[in-house]
Amino acid sequence: MNPVNVVPLEDLPNRLSEVPRRWAQASPLAPAIKAPGVDWNYQQLAAAIDEVKRLLTQLQVRPGDRVMVVGENCAAQVALLFALAELDAWAVNVNARLSGSEIQNIRDHCAARRVLFTTAVSPEATAHALRFDAQEHCLPLVGTLMASPLNVSCTVEPVAALGSEQVAALIYTTGTTGHPKGVMLTHRNLLFIAAVSGQLRGVKPDDLVYGVLPMSHVYGLASVMLGTFCAGACLLIEARYSPQAMISAIRDQGLTMMQGVPAMYARLLEYDRQGFTPTGSALRFIYAGGSPLDQTLKEKVEALFGQPLHNGYGMTETSPTISQTRPEQPRHDTSVGIPIPGIEVRLVDANGVDVAQGEPGELWVRGPNVMKGYYREPELTAQTMRAGDWLNTGDVARQAPDGALFIVGRTKELIIRSGFNVYPVEVEAAINAHAAVTQSAVVGTKVADGNEEVIAFVELAPDQPLDESSLRSFLAQRLSPYKLPSQIVFMPTLPAAATGKILKGQLQQLAQRMSADFLTPGQ
Repeated sequence: MNPVNVVPLEDLPNRLSEVPRRWAQASPLAPAIKAPGVDWNYQQLAAAIDEVKRLLTQLQVRPGDRVMVVGENCAAQVALLFALAELDAWAVNVNARLSGSEIQNIRDHCAARRVLFTTAVSPEATAHALRFDAQEHCLPLVGTLMASPLNVSCTVEPVAALGSEQVAALIYTTGTTGHPKGVMLTHRNLLFIAAVSGQLRGVKPDDLVYGVLPMSHVYGLASVMLGTFCAGACLLIEARYSPQAMISAIRDQGLTMMQGVPAMYARLLEYDRQGFTPTGSALRFIYAGGSPLDQTLKEKVEALFGQPLHNGYGMTETSPTISQTRPEQPRHDTSVGIPIPGIEVRLVDANGVDVAQGEPGELWVRGPNVMKGYYREPELTAQTMRAGDWLNTGDVARQAPDGALFIVGRTKELIIRSGFNVYPVEVEAAINAHAAVTQSAVVGTKVADGNEEVIAFVELAPDQPLDESSLRSFLAQRLSPYKLPSQIVFMPTLPAAATGKILKGQLQQLAQRMSADFLTPGQ
């Protein structure tokens, strides 16, 4: 089994900012961040944190304040996150590619003291900053930041007696109702996952880790950014993903570790790589998380890279990691691996009773990675948490005899068609197995008789024609009749968040409108 031991909680730093501070003392000249126009060692990263901390003090940021950071991945964003942590303020890290109304909704919900914008790498951040009447602040090391006017009505949240229990990040999850849902994650939550993630991946000080996953998402924040710094390694920061930039990082910059989402790898496979192959490069670890990984994509990526594509599972509420595959035990299936050291999992039925070995059940998790709760949403927190500090993930999983987890689907996404259960992930895997398909998303929609129908949205690879009849024939050989989509909708691109995760909520709404139009008399 895995040789990694449980990380002793007492050995973890009390605050996120202690991580770069420790390395600035131990290895001041070791590389910390590489980004366009930036090449910082740990000593310079510490100096950048000091510089931003002075600015935040001038901007009257107090312990317990919520401070929004609107931007995209850059060195300034890293310095801001660590400086806010050192001040015991809550970082509300938001991707600049959200709409103006989404930014405003989050700002109103968290009642931010200030909104800061990392405008140097993001035109969208600049546009948001102008709407907020933000003022420029030029720092010698960090560069230009913009800050909104002071929200004088902002009240501070209580500061925890122990720094480890203080909320470090308030992360807003993607929802379908437009109602913001902020997940409160403590320093302990994030540092536990960062330490465990780094150990499981075997990150070492001489590694160069790809930092393209948005740090506004917990995956990019905890597992990638913090996990890299906990090991004293160097983070190669990219503001946005592109296959060309990924190839350059592998070929020209000596990238050794890469974490991404399945959509990133799908884009790389369809890109004209002009003969480039990563085989023989310094890259020694590749990983996919954030959304389901289907078998076809896994096999294609492994053939390209000549090494295993590791997989894992988590959610914002668990900071995020719950399970992952191990480098020393690569898998040939789509298991999301065994639970990480230090946490417990249960699979239960609708009554909260543990299911038999190998049977599917709702996945509950308990451990130092579980959130403090949803901000200003006690009822929603109570709906998610169970007695004994168990968190109900809302996902259905089964566990193999060796402890490996397989995600069957989300409880809320379950489609009941003619009395049969249909999990979208299974239908998506069958669709994605077609060579002409880049990715797909399956949702359910209610019809007149109270039944549900299966609707598939499909994105085709460039220059790969495929008609509905051909795809249906292909699926009929792989799926039971009740799992076959009632409708197949081809789209140029599927709607996705900045992480690459498909926005199923938008597709669900589209499916409902399509169904309503179809059922309207006279249509």
